[in-house]
Amino acid sequence: MGSMFRSEEVALVQLFLPTAAAYTCVSQLGELGLVEFRDLNASVSAFQRRFVMDVRRCEELEKTFTFLQEEVWRAGLALSPPEGALPAPPPRDLLRIQEETDRLAQELRDVRGNQQTLRAQLHQLQLHEAVLGQGHCPPLVATDTDRSSERTPLLQDPRGPHQDLRVNFVAGAVEPHKAAALERLLWRACRGFLIASFRETEQPLQDPVTGEPATWMTFLISYWGEQIGQKILKITNCFHCHVFPFEEQEEARHAALQQLQQQSHELLEVLGETERFLSQVLGRVQRLLPPWQVQIHKMKAVYLALNQCSVSATHKCLIAEAWCAARDLPTLQQALQDSSSEAGVSAVVHRIPCRDMPPTLVRTNRFTASFQGIVDAYGVGRYQEVNPAPYTIVTFPFLFAVMFGDVGHGLLMFLFALAMVLAENRPAVKTAQNEIWRTFFGGRYLLLLMGLFSVYTGFIYNECFSRATVIFRSGWNVSAMVDQSGWSDEFLAQHPLLTLDPNVSGVFRGPYPFGIDPVWSLAVNHLSFLNSFKMKMSVILGVTHMAFGVVLGVFNHLHFRQPYRLLLETLPELVFLLGLFGYLVFLVFYKWLCYTSASAASAPSILIHFINMFLFSRSPTNRPLFTGQEMVQSALVVLALAMVPVLLLGTPLFLFRQHRRRSRKRPTGRQLDEDQTGLLDASNPSEAAWGSDEEKAGCPGPEEEAEFVPSEVVMHQAIHTIEFCLGCISNTASYLRLWALSLAHAQLSEVLWAMVMRTGLRMGNKIGVMAVVLVPIFAAFAVLTVAILLVMEGLSAFLHALRLHWVEFQNKFYSGTGYKLSPFSFAVEE
Repeated sequence: MGSMFRSEEVALVQLFLPTAAAYTCVSQLGELGLVEFRDLNASVSAFQRRFVMDVRRCEELEKTFTFLQEEVWRAGLALSPPEGALPAPPPRDLLRIQEETDRLAQELRDVRGNQQTLRAQLHQLQLHEAVLGQGHCPPLVATDTDRSSERTPLLQDPRGPHQDLRVNFVAGAVEPHKAAALERLLWRACRGFLIASFRETEQPLQDPVTGEPATWMTFLISYWGEQIGQKILKITNCFHCHVFPFEEQEEARHAALQQLQQQSHELLEVLGETERFLSQVLGRVQRLLPPWQVQIHKMKAVYLALNQCSVSATHKCLIAEAWCAARDLPTLQQALQDSSSEAGVSAVVHRIPCRDMPPTLVRTNRFTASFQGIVDAYGVGRYQEVNPAPYTIVTFPFLFAVMFGDVGHGLLMFLFALAMVLAENRPAVKTAQNEIWRTFFGGRYLLLLMGLFSVYTGFIYNECFSRATVIFRSGWNVSAMVDQSGWSDEFLAQHPLLTLDPNVSGVFRGPYPFGIDPVWSLAVNHLSFLNSFKMKMSVILGVTHMAFGVVLGVFNHLHFRQPYRLLLETLPELVFLLGLFGYLVFLVFYKWLCYTSASAASAPSILIHFINMFLFSRSPTNRPLFTGQEMVQSALVVLALAMVPVLLLGTPLFLFRQHRRRSRKRPTGRQLDEDQTGLLDASNPSEAAWGSDEEKAGCPGPEEEAEFVPSEVVMHQAIHTIEFCLGCISNTASYLRLWALSLAHAQLSEVLWAMVMRTGLRMGNKIGVMAVVLVPIFAAFAVLTVAILLVMEGLSAFLHALRLHWVEFQNKFYSGTGYKLSPFSFAVEE
């Protein structure tokens, strides 16, 4: 079968790469993405491998690239992706890239350092200008206090006023959040022998580090005495204040202010030239960095792959082992020949035997990727076992739609998915970083089918936003009932509920052409009718789905050359499942087909018959559906129970007998090594070992020379038997979630319509009033429909459909114990 129905054939190949062309060959393999390398140096430390120094050089370059990238982002610039496909650079270009990168990084560090220094100097000059130009006026007489103040000492110095002492000043700037604490500490430490003035700068100044505008508090402190001055300087240093010289004479301060302004102007010119040069350096980085990042990333990946290779005894070639799809082997051989042609010696590829299970390779496209992802989330398929994804493409949307059936809701989901499908090639849509959007976009084709199938089941249920639609003429005729029943006006007044009797001639004209008759939406027993219909439908779909899963296991047994499992496992499983629950489905169809409306009152209960089937009893009030029903039911139960020991003991006994027969046929006295035996017995060692690979990849078969442990085989088969027999009961009941979720969705939709739209339609009788009222009512209805019925109910139905596939369907034939083929590739997944 094709790759979609079963994973592709994967071969283990050995590559002989000439030392001179090994880098080029591996680089070409990375561009093609065909092989997954096996580590032949697993026992060797990462620091002792052949190309560890080259990997370190690439890592050092990546660190430098990170610095350059952060500097570009710091400047508010963006790095555009490189145009076209860039190959891995040859090893000789690594030194050139490293030199240019180091030179750019050093230039950037120097320019950044100069810029920071100039900004810090400019900031100091601006603060000094703010202090001098802030308008702090020192007191003319330091001890002159015309009025009392809280800052005036309460007691005079006992030694006298000391009028001859000189008044000194300390001026500077401090951050605003430190100003109050600084002022309080100065007053307490100096005991009031100072006068401090704090003012906020008129204009915010640019921070030299962050570049953001910030306000500062300038201060001027007048004090007496040398010791007080030392205290003030220590306190300002502790608060990291910027202290500047402050002249007492106003003329001197004015001259100093002019000088500071001239220096600031000159410094701004120098800073502008520095920033222009910085922009030039960043422009070069912006142009050169993206291609360098891609090239060095590829080069590092090549060296890491080469570190997984071993060296030949002559040191003339590298030996690599890799998994490769069998259909890609000619392409692999041609690519290696083209890459090694310049070295004069061609690289060699050949298949080698291996007893390990190969990886699983299932090629997907945009449409099948989301469905394959659902299967792989349960577990990656074992090598070449049946892949459930092709069948999931149909069954998953259908089971979802059974629980989500509504024409309106399905149409909204379909249109949303269709919009994503039509816009899938737009760069803005593909590169969106919103995680929720990427989740929906990745499953756009799944949503498309889910919406389409929901529209179909909505027509079956005849529900569109919980309202029934009349597409065809109803099969029920009310006028015929009126004509033949003799309903009078008095009878109609006393009986608000009327019954349509299908046994009356002309009342029931035949079944509705498609789906449920819309007249049922007017019936008070509408919910009871849907309960019976959807419950039986859930059981029928569940038994069919599980039986299909058991049948798919036949293809696994045939492919892995285990025909005995068809008789000892698949046949007992089908007999057990269909003998019990297939019979239940038969009873449902038999009752539908053989009982009409005339005999509906005397129709027996299927549920009571099914219970009596397991109890080997009969109910006097529940007559049989057909002649000989009790005998058939007893025979089916006995046959199903007889399949349990066959399923439990059949496979272990067969394997044990086959193991004993093989042991008797094995010649004695032959003690050859396993590897020598394989080489002597096989004319083509590669093909012989590949055959055993397929068997080992599946389930260890009788043909395989493997150790036989009876206890493990019996234990495994006992677990499988118990899981299957009990699972048939629990899994059938689990499919009733289709019935429950479908009714829940229909009732939520009905409640939303009745509580919102019907209320809005009744609020106004006039056209103008109704138009005004319906606008917010419809908006609320639309929001609640999307939030509750589409998102919440849709997620609930999705999770239940996922469980039905993982637990009830896939465990009948799918083990999911494999691992994916992860080819060495430079391609970036979308």
